[in-house]
Formats: sequence, C-alpha cells, structure tokens
Amino acid sequence: MVDWTTAHRPYPIPREPWLVRMNWHDLLFLHWPVDPGSLAASMPPGIQIDTFDGAAYVAVVPFWMSGVRARWLPGVPGHSTLPELNVRTYVRADGFPGVYFLSLDAASRLVVSAARTSYSLRYRSARMRVSRGEDSWIGYSSTRTDRGHPPASFQGRYRPTGPAFRPEPGTLEHWLVERYCLYSVSRRSQWFRAAVHHGPWELRHAEAEVSEETVSRAAGLSLNGAAPLVHYVERMDVVAWRPRAMGKANRG
Repeated sequence: MVDWTTAHRPYPIPREPWLVRMNWHDLLFLHWPVDPGSLAASMPPGIQIDTFDGAAYVAVVPFWMSGVRARWLPGVPGHSTLPELNVRTYVRADGFPGVYFLSLDAASRLVVSAARTSYSLRYRSARMRVSRGEDSWIGYSSTRTDRGHPPASFQGRYRPTGPAFRPEPGTLEHWLVERYCLYSVSRRSQWFRAAVHHGPWELRHAEAEVSEETVSRAAGLSLNGAAPLVHYVERMDVVAWRPRAMGKANRG
C-alpha cells in the first residue's frame, strides 16, 4: 500500500490523478562516483548533472516489480509482475532533483513498449530471472534480447547485511535516493519530467557478488573496476504521474 505521507518530500505531490501504480521488491543499489564531465554528452540541454561533494554518481539497480497497472485498470496477466534492471544517474532541472535513466531492461515486451511510448524512457527487452536462495541470497540474471541495441547482461547475487535505516538529510545516501521525479527525452528532442511518490526510503547495507555486469558499459560508462556503494531495499510501493513536457533539448 502506498504511503501517502508527504513530510519527507522536498515539494508537494501533483494535484492531478496518478497514472501508473507498481510495487518494487528486492532492490539492489550499486553506486559509483564518477567525474561529472564523463556524463556531459549524455545530458540534453536543460537538464544538469547533479553532484555531491563535486562527484556525480551512477547506479546499476536490479529489482523486480509486482502490481504494475495503469489507473482504473487491472494488471495484465503475465505482465504485471516482472524483473527490471536500470542504469541511472542523478540530475536536476528548474531546481527539481531527479533521476535520469541511461538504460532500462525489463522482461515484458508489453511493458517495454508502453513505457517507451508513455514516458519516452530507454527501455529494452531482456531475458531475466530472479531467484531466492539460502541465507537470504537473491540471485539475479539478465540478458538483453532487444535487437538494434548494444548487448548487455548482469549476473550475480546479493543480500542485506544490516537493519533498515532512513538516511539522514545531508548524507550521501539521502541525496542518492530521496528523489521524486524522473526525466526523459523523446526522439523529437522534447524533454519531460514525471513526478513519482512513495514513502521514505529505508535502506539496508548489503553485499553483492557480481560475476558479470556489462549494462553500464553498454550505456557508455567506464567504471574502471571500482568498488561500489551497496544498499538493499526490501520493498517500495510507488505511483507515477503522466510526464509533463518541459522544453526542447536541441543542442547548439
């Protein structure tokens, strides 16, 4: 059930009805600091790279979703529960901090098509599997199958290692996760902002054993083998609003 409290938000929720509802489960956050300049070519005009102590951050985030549905509609059998894997960075525009997705892989062609059309997001189809093993380990496997896009995969397992905590304002963890909108750019160079809402994040420290990770490289990133920050979230119930056109992302 969505937590409709708003004291943790930096700005009010939209007045109009939300468009999409979903539940996120077993999220792994793998975060790396990067030089902001390395992301400049990926950012459309009007959207600025956000930084913390001078560093930008990118993340690889595997998880799975349930209860995915549009407002007033039931979930579509076979497509309302599915894994997703995204590569993201953190940006702001007009004073609103948000998330910018460099790629998103999902195990439903219907969801991929709908998200591309409705949100102008860089979704790709993939063959994916999530399993739960002994000692709380979560196994995760993803291989991109979408033709016309760079091949990409993620193979590994992860588990929480500590109790849940809410990041304090001013900390890196709070800066990374407490964001309530996403940005995207259409093929016609129109950029959009879509509001989201959920309760405060409750993170847990975690460990991850990753045997293969090429989704970041396919997204144009070079992480140079650096060790990431690792966090786990058990569940987050989320609603998202229709994207709002903000401007044209023409260069030059």
